[in-house]
Amino acid sequence: MVYPEEETQAARMALANRLFFRLYQCANMLHKTGTRAVEQEGLTTQQWAVLGALSRPEAGAGMSVGDLARYLKVSRQNLSGLIGRMERDGRVQSGPDPVDRRSRVIRMSEAGRSLWQDEALPKIHGYYGQVLEGFSVNDVTHSLHYLLKLLDNMQRVDDAQGGAEAAGAGADPA
Repeated sequence: MVYPEEETQAARMALANRLFFRLYQCANMLHKTGTRAVEQEGLTTQQWAVLGALSRPEAGAGMSVGDLARYLKVSRQNLSGLIGRMERDGRVQSGPDPVDRRSRVIRMSEAGRSLWQDEALPKIHGYYGQVLEGFSVNDVTHSLHYLLKLLDNMQRVDDAQGGAEAAGAGADPA
């Protein structure tokens, strides 16, 4: 005999599987098509994310590598290589944190800011227009609401799994 709650749970897991597979596909397509949108500027979606994070008013004085990694939900190790390439290309600059000299602060360079504002943002906005075609403001608002709710739940899972410790959430060694 099949119980209704078992059918409900099976249907929920089938939907969950479809949802997470679609998220995986969206992430891959964002990387592929987003990078194409800004490749003439020599950017990737990862660099786009770093410049976007550093362009926020609250990051005007820069961000520590650890704070930037936490904000972007990536490991410090992955971010360090990316920052190194962006620094080499003159898009960001790093220096000692005035509060904690052991930490490095990453800031957008003047060249990086110019690239971001004058070249990348117009193309990114055009990309957003293309991929959000057919979405109303309400559709976008609801999508954002549910993605934030999902992200909060994933963060709780990560914290329970020791994600913060595994990523080295202590003092920034760099």
